Amino acid sequence: MNMAAPSLNLPASFRPKQRLGFNTRVSFNDDDGPAEGLRQGIELFKQAERLGYQSGWAYQRHFDHYLSSPLPFFAAAGQHTRHITLGSAVIPMRYQDPILLAEAAGTTDLLIGGRLEIALATGANGAFDAIFGAVETDARTEAKRRQSRFLAAISGDVLHTVTDKDKGAAPGAELRVTPHSPTLRNRIRQGSSSIASAIQAAELGIGLICGTVLHDQEDGESFGHYQARIIEAYRSHWLRLWKTTPPPVAVAASILVSTTPELRATYAAYDLERRTAGIGASRPKGALLPAAPPSGAIISPVFQGKPDEVIDKVFSDPGLAAADELVLFLPPAFGLPENIRLLTDFVTTVAPSLGWQAMHYQHA
Repeated sequence: MNMAAPSLNLPASFRPKQRLGFNTRVSFNDDDGPAEGLRQGIELFKQAERLGYQSGWAYQRHFDHYLSSPLPFFAAAGQHTRHITLGSAVIPMRYQDPILLAEAAGTTDLLIGGRLEIALATGANGAFDAIFGAVETDARTEAKRRQSRFLAAISGDVLHTVTDKDKGAAPGAELRVTPHSPTLRNRIRQGSSSIASAIQAAELGIGLICGTVLHDQEDGESFGHYQARIIEAYRSHWLRLWKTTPPPVAVAASILVSTTPELRATYAAYDLERRTAGIGASRPKGALLPAAPPSGAIISPVFQGKPDEVIDKVFSDPGLAAADELVLFLPPAFGLPENIRLLTDFVTTVAPSLGWQAMHYQHA
C-alpha cells in the first residue's frame, strides 16, 4: 500500500512525481558475458520493485554489449516480479516487422499480467540498414509506416480478409493478431526527442517518454527548457485533438545522489565523462563506441551531488519539473551493486521531497 504522503512545499511550477522508474541497458562486459548480464538485469528489476519503483525500462541496442531483444527479457523478468511495469525504451520501428512485434508484445503482456509498456521510435541508424535491408522510401517514412501497422495490429484490427486466392484459411475469415491483449494499446508511448515527435505521439493517441538526447532546439536553448516545450506541445495537442486529460509524461534523466565522499567522487567522474565523451560515456568492457548524435543535438545534463543539492537541481530544471514520472538513467558501465545503491539512495533521500510515494508490496 502507499506510504502516507509527506507534507511538502513544492515549487508552483513543479509537478509531483506520480511514478518513479529506472532505465537500464542490461549491459554485459567481456569478462562476465551476456548470460551474467541478463541474470543481473532480472535481479535489478526484482530489487527495484522491493524499493517501491513503479516502472523499469530497458533500452534496446542491436549488435553490441546491451539488450537487443527486450520482450523475451521482460517475459522472464515478469516471472520474478509482480507489480512493477516493464517497459522498452525505445524500440526503433525501422528495424521491426510490425506484425511479429505485435504478436510478441501481446504474448509478453499476457504472460506478465498486463504490465508491459513499449516506447517506440521512428529514427534510424544508417549502419543497420546494410543488415536489415534497404527500403524504398526514406528510413523515417518507413518507420512511421511500420509504427502505424503495429498500432493497428495490437488494437485488434482486421489485417486481412481471406479471399478465394488465399490458402491456409477459409474465404471470408478475418485475420487479426493473436494472442490479443486488449489493454496493451493504452500502454504504448512515443520516445520523443523533438517537438515534431511529441506532436506525432499526440496525433496517434499514445503516451510520451522523453529521452536523454534532443534535437531541433532553438539556438542557445538549454536541454531542460526545450524538454519542457516538448512536453507542453504534447499536452496542448492532445487536449485539442482528444478533449481529455493527456497521459502522464515520463522523462529519463541521469540523477545521482551522493551519500558518501566515495560516491561523490564516482558520480563527479561520470558527470565529467558525460560532458566530454557524450553518449559514449560509461561503456562496459568490449562495447562499441557509438556514433556521434546528429549535428546540433544536445544531451541531458547529469544531476549529481548531495541530496539537498540534487533536490534543488531537480526543482529548478524545467523539463524535470514538467514531468509526471521520473526515469533514472543508469550509467551503462555500472554493475548490479552500484545500480542498487544508486536506486536506494534516490528513493530514501530525494524522491519523497518530489511528491513521490513509494509502493510497498508483499512478496512471497
